[in-house]
Amino acid sequence: MPSFKIDLSTAVVFVATAPTPKLVSKQTGERAMDRETGAGLSTVGLLISDEGEGNLYQVTVPETGLPEGLAPGTPVSVIGLKARDWENTFNGQTRHGISFRAVAVTPMGA
Repeated sequence: MPSFKIDLSTAVVFVATAPTPKLVSKQTGERAMDRETGAGLSTVGLLISDEGEGNLYQVTVPETGLPEGLAPGTPVSVIGLKARDWENTFNGQTRHGISFRAVAVTPMGA
């Protein structure tokens, strides 16, 4: 499925929740890996505010794109943010949504 670039040039972005490892399976604890680079993937909650509206997004980022100590409340710059729609069927139930992925999340001024 195609992905779409998201323009954050006029937005203010803050860390809402610290990065946590993204898991393939909660039962086994297997970590999700980037298919191209082999880097472990993490999920970070970002509060993105633009044009008077703020929303919380869970964004997947390779561990190579996340600095140590990224804490809630930190103003950040997001590099290469993209959105992709998805759909899957499991046990006869069809689910769908939008996933968000970024190349890197860095503290402002870093």
